[in-house]
Amino acid sequence: MHRRSFNKMVVAAAVATLAHKVTGANAAVDELRLIEGGGLNGDAIDAAYSKAFTAKTGINVVRESPNPFGKLRALVESKDSSVTLYELGTASLQQAKALGLLEKLDWEKIAPLPMFPEARDDYGMGYQYYSTLMCWRKGEKPLKTWADFFNPKDYPGKRALADDPVYALPAALLAAGVPIGKLFPLDVDLAFQKLEEIKSSVSVWWKAGAQPPQLLRDNEVQYANAYSGRVVGQEGIDFTYNQANLSIGYLTVVKGSPPESVEAAYKFLHETTDPANQLIAAKVLPYSGNSPDFEKLLTAEQLPSFPTTASNKQVQHFSDQAWWLDNAATVQTRWQEFALNR
Repeated sequence: MHRRSFNKMVVAAAVATLAHKVTGANAAVDELRLIEGGGLNGDAIDAAYSKAFTAKTGINVVRESPNPFGKLRALVESKDSSVTLYELGTASLQQAKALGLLEKLDWEKIAPLPMFPEARDDYGMGYQYYSTLMCWRKGEKPLKTWADFFNPKDYPGKRALADDPVYALPAALLAAGVPIGKLFPLDVDLAFQKLEEIKSSVSVWWKAGAQPPQLLRDNEVQYANAYSGRVVGQEGIDFTYNQANLSIGYLTVVKGSPPESVEAAYKFLHETTDPANQLIAAKVLPYSGNSPDFEKLLTAEQLPSFPTTASNKQVQHFSDQAWWLDNAATVQTRWQEFALNR
């Protein structure tokens, strides 16, 4: 065989091999599957991040909900690699890390735009900030602190509280006078003691985020705690970010995801760090993104509404997730005992 002919065969074979690899890669990432919480949250993801990602990559994002922790565990244990991105709360992120359910992120490949440092985890992209805050019907005496909320004598009216110790215990401790910077480790005994004082004024222990605003609108309660996105901008409801619990929603990569899907996921995660995209998301659901530059895009009238603007972020607290990981089971048992007697 002539050398020229041989070279042509080698080149042809190489091109065919490359074409096969590219075609295979493209086939594997025709779509990127994401499991998230659903509702307006999913609509915000679609409008802000999926649209930008698809425009740049041609890869469609298939969104599913809800996102129970057990589903993530089942995906990994069954070696089902069909889902690449999975939304987790801060506590669930810690649990998933402990169980080895997530891929470690390559932040160089994500190449994020400037973002808040606490949103950057080895195993999760903190893409969304939301608060659990005090709120009340307009016309009622405004609350300033949790001590006010726990004072039905001076702030008369029925209350609604989240049926969740993650939010109730810190609120009770703040009402008891514990400084916001010294909440953790939680004084569980003191927290339950304080909750005993207020439980007769709590007519609803809510489980779904849609409940507090509806209860306030219907005048079934006059004061509540609620997710910020459920009450901000709602007619007839006032709120304060003071002493609120600031939380982060994370996007994670499911353990065992194919490399080409992981690469696509990194491109998607990059889009969540763009403040312009975050502003689009905020128009659907009034939560903040992970960019410190997000507030620069807001009007003066919008600034008080979002959890991460400078004036709001500095008066809130984060939960200590390491503490909760170690103590959640014990606290939950006690919470169930408390629930039986309230």
